[in-house]
Amino acid sequence: MDQLKITLQYILPKHLISRLVGYLAAARLGFISHALMKLFIRAYGINMAEARYENASDYASFNEFFTRPLKDGARPVVADAQTLAHPVDGAISQAGAIAGDQLLQAKGHFYTVKALLGGDDATAAEFTDGTFACIYLAPKDYHRIHMPITGTLREMIYVPGELFSVNPLTAANVPGLFARNERVVTIFDTEAGPMALVLVGATIVASIETVWAGTVTPPTGSEVFRWQYPSDGPNAVKLEKGAEMGRFKLGSTVVLTFAKDAVELLPTNFPGAVTRMGTAFATKLS
Repeated sequence: MDQLKITLQYILPKHLISRLVGYLAAARLGFISHALMKLFIRAYGINMAEARYENASDYASFNEFFTRPLKDGARPVVADAQTLAHPVDGAISQAGAIAGDQLLQAKGHFYTVKALLGGDDATAAEFTDGTFACIYLAPKDYHRIHMPITGTLREMIYVPGELFSVNPLTAANVPGLFARNERVVTIFDTEAGPMALVLVGATIVASIETVWAGTVTPPTGSEVFRWQYPSDGPNAVKLEKGAEMGRFKLGSTVVLTFAKDAVELLPTNFPGAVTRMGTAFATKLS
């Protein structure tokens, strides 16, 4: 059965399916949308008590429900200036040292920083022998992404690609998964040096958004696109630790990379560990 699930992902029209689901998720279908939300809440055991709006009827579309904001104080951000915060609710897929330019995807599967970040040698070189973490967001999770550390945006890169599922089964069986799927790469300059925060698309992920650019995908492109940002002035994008930086409409994965000797991940970042946005994630070394 597992092999069948993987095989189907290779042959099904993943982009077409994802865009169709996205269209339906954005539609305002009244009682139909509300009924689907209620089924989803029960199926995944979602804690609506922490949501700013607790009732399915408060949301006009499934997308509004899926990207629901939380109540003030629901995710306190670790205050210590030397400590980085978890950027999302989810579960650690893999985390640890980058071996040269190699990141561990799953047992027996590796991919390169260069491929993940869109193919630029200079950008990839900043993270040689650095540190990384890959966090999977399940359907039940809060789907807004926040800053683990205060940073100034240097570059945003749209990288076209596939839309394989990013669940643990697929990660263990599809080589180069996170460097293969469509993704939005953001490069920030922080007090701990450069940081890449990568938003990876997946099957039925209908949209990836950032707070400064809005919807980045769809539409789906066929080429890598890059946007440069100034370090200061009215067009600079500076986000404080804990600030929202983007969101997924339907679930996916984030990958973070840091430079060599920049941060030390806490020992709680082992594969399968549950993450909560705002809790302690890593310590600055410089």
